[in-house]
Amino acid sequence: MSEQPEPQRTRSEQLEMTRIVLRPSGNPLPLGFMALALATVGFSCLQLGILGPEEERTVALAVLVLTVPLQSLAAIVGFGARDPIAGTGMAMVAGVWAMLAASTLTSAPGTSSPAVGVLLLTAAVAILVPASAAHGKLVAAAVMVGSAARFALTGVAELTGSGPWEAVAGVLGLVLALLALYAALGFVLEEADHPVRLPVLRRGDGIKPLRDDLEEQVEGIARAAGVRQQL
Repeated sequence: MSEQPEPQRTRSEQLEMTRIVLRPSGNPLPLGFMALALATVGFSCLQLGILGPEEERTVALAVLVLTVPLQSLAAIVGFGARDPIAGTGMAMVAGVWAMLAASTLTSAPGTSSPAVGVLLLTAAVAILVPASAAHGKLVAAAVMVGSAARFALTGVAELTGSGPWEAVAGVLGLVLALLALYAALGFVLEEADHPVRLPVLRRGDGIKPLRDDLEEQVEGIARAAGVRQQL
């Protein structure tokens, strides 16, 4: 008995048979922002003279073993959740902290590097790219813009070898730490559905995950990166 060929399926039938599986994940931004706070406080204390040059290696090692891995983890989770801030933003910031830490470990204490300055200024501009896409989460965007400004000022200090520029970068770094911790606490309370909430200034698309039901949130998921045929 000869086998009958399988009937050709129409495009609509193929689409009906297609299933897209969504994997839930936690919000990685609190983790990335808390790791950011640690790194920026450490380097700010060096820039402001609160810690002496002999402590540079300790701060750099702490950033390498704590901040960089935690922000890298936040970036991986963020890419899986298709979040440009948690993905691209955290990955870029983690890379910059890794560069700063490695440069600090391999340079004489208290010295500046024009090459590091150029790279920091370039990185500051690059960080503004994912920050510009975070118009739905203004506090998260402010943390990324603050990170860009902090790296830019540090880059100017490295280029010029100027103490005043380094001090300004250090002060901004402490302000950035407070903002990052506020954002981390705000998103943690939000994820835990705590009765006390801190304003994280969600708007537009940033409000949809908390307001819309699942059907409305996954609308257009077939066109998302990782699902469509071409990135």
